Amino acid sequence: MKLHFPGLHRYFRIKYILLLALIIALAGFIQVMLSIALYPAMLAQQSAIPEKIKADAAIVLGASVWKDRPSPVFAERIKHGIHLYKNGQVQYLIFTGGLSEGDTLSESAAARQYAIAKGVPAEKILTEEVSKNTHQNLVQACKLMRAHQLQKVMIVSDPLHMKRAMTMANGLQLHAISAATPTSRYVSWRSKTKSLLYESFFCAKHQLLREEDHAC
Repeated sequence: MKLHFPGLHRYFRIKYILLLALIIALAGFIQVMLSIALYPAMLAQQSAIPEKIKADAAIVLGASVWKDRPSPVFAERIKHGIHLYKNGQVQYLIFTGGLSEGDTLSESAAARQYAIAKGVPAEKILTEEVSKNTHQNLVQACKLMRAHQLQKVMIVSDPLHMKRAMTMANGLQLHAISAATPTSRYVSWRSKTKSLLYESFFCAKHQLLREEDHAC
């Protein structure tokens, strides 16, 4: 005599579907993580910004401010933007980033002060002070580009951030070149792993949700 347990079969079927969905999601996340991890090496191999390449401006993506000064990670981005300007590769620097909770100076204002102290003329610096994340950085920079009739830009950030930044820039249809910092403050395996997991999560989130992609 055969015993039938329809409820049990349904339970295992649902469990199997959920397990399969989890495996697919995990595989997709690992793929995103690998693409981010390998992106800096790909840029280095392609010599992403040789000196002959020029653009109208460099968009320096925001990062933390510590006591009205750029954090070490942010300072590396600003320094690279200054290098591009002084090397004659860009005409303007666009600093992005608003005021974070507990701060008294916005990210872009801190970057502007830093750049002026390093000899960049104030009239060659554009800032926005409302953005709170990478996508908003690019959207607000886009508005400055339109206002000043700038067409071609370099996106400046640290290497592990570049994949997500360029994905967003492409979604906004920016004429953008990747300009990763030559050095990074993420030097220990712990900090690199933490940054990689962070970038992988938000890159996957952006690719799934397509955060209001539209032409600039």
